[in-house]
Amino acid sequence: MKIVVLDGYTLNPGDLSWDSLKKLGTLTVYDRTEEKKAAERIGDAELVFTNKTPIKRKTMEDCPNLKFIGVLATGYNVVDVKAAEERKITVTNIPGYATDAVAQYVFALLLELCYHVGEHSNSVKAGEWERSRDFCYWNEPLVELCGKTLGIIGYGRIGKKTAQIAIAFGMKVLAFTPHPDKNQENQNLKFVLLDDLLRKSDVISLHCPLTPKSEGMINKDSISKMKPHVMIVNTSRGPLIDEQDLYDALVSRKVAGAAVDVVSTEPIKSDNPLLKAPNMILTPHIAWAPKETRERLMATAVENLETYLRGRPQNIVK
Repeated sequence: MKIVVLDGYTLNPGDLSWDSLKKLGTLTVYDRTEEKKAAERIGDAELVFTNKTPIKRKTMEDCPNLKFIGVLATGYNVVDVKAAEERKITVTNIPGYATDAVAQYVFALLLELCYHVGEHSNSVKAGEWERSRDFCYWNEPLVELCGKTLGIIGYGRIGKKTAQIAIAFGMKVLAFTPHPDKNQENQNLKFVLLDDLLRKSDVISLHCPLTPKSEGMINKDSISKMKPHVMIVNTSRGPLIDEQDLYDALVSRKVAGAAVDVVSTEPIKSDNPLLKAPNMILTPHIAWAPKETRERLMATAVENLETYLRGRPQNIVK
């Protein structure tokens, strides 16, 4: 059977192996594929993997042999799932592979907001400490996390792991989720309504899926309900934030600092207002990307295909 990987570079830029997939069929791997070339590259293949290359209804119609689409990510909005279901094409995804990595990255961003480690390191290398009249200095306010309140919007796998780390730092956690399990509450963790979370949190971290209801949920209205000098972290989906509104809040200092690993359009465009926002950390969607997580992703992708070929598919998207 023919297997095509449409955009394999971000999963495997050269430090992993495709050999496990090669054992399951005749494999062709493309580093990147534009949507308009997807059908041509899939051709008569029965099995295809995609990360961010869209596979829409027209592509499926143009590839009548297609039987399996494996999404090399957790989010699967790049695939027209309804069209796939109509054509009896199995669609799978990779849940849970980067839970620990993303939760850790939340605190990499948050600690950078609190201590400005990179900026202070650069200042030392530039000679500022050598010229200092004192044994220490700081160029930005420093913030201790212990005793602060972290508001977590979305309490799935990553939200829960983020809460565990926050509690280890001595933080209190408020969580908003549509279906709270009150049995999980304790002296350090409470489930609250969204407005309560916005009003009471010193730091807000986003961990919810992108839906029509959640798109733009961080905007001038929700920001107006937040504490003065709140900090915001987003490692989930860029469009959860109205970027112009966040820019305005950073300029006014209503928001003391923000850090995002995702933006509304990726790669980022030169006119994105966050590029010019003060006390703003931007990273290029890398929270998921340690080698260990990509190894898990690869292994699960292979398992998804193996179980499909055995007639017992796993991680089916519905």
